[in-house]
Amino acid sequence: MSIDTATAEVRPIVLKVLLRGRHLQSYRAFCREYDKVAEQVDKTLRGGHPSKAQFYRWLSGHMVGLPYADHCRILEGMLPGWQVEQLFEPHDGGIEFVPEPPSASPELSAPVASEPVSTHANQPSDMVALYAHRANVPKQLWMDLLTGAQERIDLFANASLFLPEDNPEAIQIIKNKAKSGVKIRILLGDPEQPAMELRGKEERLFEGLVGRIRMALAYYRPLVGIDGIDFRLHGTSLYNSVFRYDDQMLVNQHIYGTYGYIAPILHLQKAPEGDLFDTYMKSLNLVWDEEAYDIRDARTEQ
Repeated sequence: MSIDTATAEVRPIVLKVLLRGRHLQSYRAFCREYDKVAEQVDKTLRGGHPSKAQFYRWLSGHMVGLPYADHCRILEGMLPGWQVEQLFEPHDGGIEFVPEPPSASPELSAPVASEPVSTHANQPSDMVALYAHRANVPKQLWMDLLTGAQERIDLFANASLFLPEDNPEAIQIIKNKAKSGVKIRILLGDPEQPAMELRGKEERLFEGLVGRIRMALAYYRPLVGIDGIDFRLHGTSLYNSVFRYDDQMLVNQHIYGTYGYIAPILHLQKAPEGDLFDTYMKSLNLVWDEEAYDIRDARTEQ
């Protein structure tokens, strides 16, 4: 390890220093301040603070990208003068030295014509991130979205075997969510349908895909008949797997000849000016309403 690398690892990020200077470095204190700022920025964000694990991951600086857009709004409201990108940069001084916001350049201060919120003009406003491969998505993100859902969860896939295999607690979490009033829809492939055999050939998994679906159904079977959980099967040519958690969504693309874990993932968050989130929801709802059937009515082994 080089001296520069070692130095970078021990340097705190700016956010940690600023919160410590305001006595907000504890999770409880931060959440109280988060809600106060949310009242001013957007009352619908009150109570939407990060999980405890997320918060301390922020302070550690071990982040893949930036927090969700709503968190960014609150952080910038909590720490006026700072851009969220600057908050997650290493702090050059010691932990006791609280920095001031960088001075804005004249060019940045000047009024500019209205532009889309996105970084690039052609990037959808409801797009949070793009992962080149499903395997690149942080494991914690799947759990954060699942545990953070308060109203609706939709799991739409052929197998979705990776979710309970990588996260053994996921099935119990889904049960608990249903008990707490979250409306849950699960839509998996019917292994008896020709479309599943065809997809196995297309992905070069052959009969392995049907086997994975049967294994997934064994994992998800305890959710059948639970109040608040509607569990159906489908026999469609699935173009994407859709995992929706309230107003956020992970979309696993399907590419001919490519395994699902290698294909890209879109992370979307519903936005008033965007329609990509709604486009995927329309597709999910169309299959749900016109092609899906209750798992208890299917020919799969019970």
